[in-house]
Parts: sequence; C-alpha cells; structure tokens
Amino acid sequence: MNNSYETICIVKPDLNEDNIAKIIENYQLMLVDKGAKDIITQNRGRRHLKYTMKKFRDGIYIQMNYEANGEIISTLERSMKIDEQILRFMTVKNLVKEKADISV
Repeated sequence: MNNSYETICIVKPDLNEDNIAKIIENYQLMLVDKGAKDIITQNRGRRHLKYTMKKFRDGIYIQMNYEANGEIISTLERSMKIDEQILRFMTVKNLVKEKADISV
C-alpha cells in the first residue's frame, strides 16, 4: 500500500539554478525508479536559517510530495545523507483523512 510522503531538503545557497535543477531531477528520477507516483516538486526559494548549517546562514528549500511505499524513504534519505550539496533533509508521512459522509 502506498502512503503519502513529503520530503523537504535544504541545499547550499551558493548553487546556481542549473545545479539545483540537476539535484531535483536526480531525486525525482530516483523516486520514479523506485515506484513513487504523483510526484510534485517545488523550489521554495532561498531562506535565512535560524542557525548556521555547515557554515551557511541561508539555504534553498526544496519540497517533494509523492506517494510511495515506506521502503523508498530509506533509500532516498541515505542518498541525501551522503550528498554534499544538501545541508539538511526531513521526510514526514502525510496523514490524509478520508472525508466523512455527514448526513443531517
């Protein structure tokens, strides 16, 4: 059964648009190869960080929403952990509640 997930990663602010696009494309292809569906990726832009991360005060936020099985998460996060361009990442499971049928 597929669940809905959201992964947010913060990439280094000194990357140009081409490098950011390559990072996004790389992770989108990884998700597709592992069977993820309904992948929506958004570049949330450059934001000031509350504290420094690897000597950076700013970061570029990338948000990916997708449906997949839980096995993909470990593969995706393992790849992000060793990617030197990514400062931080986090994946959460979206709890989507089905609409209740209310009759009056």
